[in-house]
Amino acid sequence: MSNITILDGGMGQELIHRYGQPPTPLWSTHVMMQQPDLVGDIHDDYFTSGAQVATTNSYAIHRDRLQRADAKHGSNLEADFSSLHQKACEIACKSRDKNASGQIAGSLGPLGFSYRPDLHIPPEQAAELFGEIAKLQEPSVDLHLIETASSIEHAKGALMGTAISSKPTWLAVSVKDDDGTKLRSGEDLTDIKTLVEKYSPQAVMINCSTPEAVSQSIPLISDIGIPFGAYANGFTFITSSFTKTETVDSLEARNDLGPNEYADFCQQWVDQGATILGGCCEVGPAHIAELKRRFA
Repeated sequence: MSNITILDGGMGQELIHRYGQPPTPLWSTHVMMQQPDLVGDIHDDYFTSGAQVATTNSYAIHRDRLQRADAKHGSNLEADFSSLHQKACEIACKSRDKNASGQIAGSLGPLGFSYRPDLHIPPEQAAELFGEIAKLQEPSVDLHLIETASSIEHAKGALMGTAISSKPTWLAVSVKDDDGTKLRSGEDLTDIKTLVEKYSPQAVMINCSTPEAVSQSIPLISDIGIPFGAYANGFTFITSSFTKTETVDSLEARNDLGPNEYADFCQQWVDQGATILGGCCEVGPAHIAELKRRFA
């Protein structure tokens, strides 16, 4: 078996389970502002479980998302844009230092909203926004992690943006839950190969899709020529109501995806050459511990 890199699991859902308050469109950011130690505890638990990479709690820290929250609540969150990214990096680095080893992946989630490629702006404009985040992350992270890219244009803009940094970039794309051969935009997953050739990310993954969809996807990226893998979610399905309300209380967690069951899916991916494994929403420390037991 090739050496397997074990990522961490989901942050947002863990925060909801531990914080105990109803989620908001910016729940992970709000919790980090109010109880930063809780974010650190989750990073600690993932490292203790066997994760080799801590993903910063910066997925949703985009200017457009902060602006929407400011307009709705009369707040001024956008003024804290830089400090929020710095805080997310500091918390992850502190946990890494306590663990005495590990890497930091700077998370860059989608502009607009997750699973909504129709909301994404042209790549040239997106590149400026992703580049701003990459420069903020660069002093602290070991790599930039583009997450839940749901269209070719989305992935292109993000890759153009992170190119400004001296740190490597890993690209994670999200596919349809009912058809793992297609990005959520409906484009063929194999179309990302052109982006890989042009922008040279150091790894490609499938993320935040059902494990069944990931199992369809993995063969399509197995010949891409760079390390590949996946971190699936534990939701039953991404509903249309979620893409409108922006809060996860409209999504249902599966009850058939415990640590053993999730690791069984990961075994399928490893058998096809995957060398990067982790978890997304509803995949927690116990799942990562099982991945560590089986694969590390």
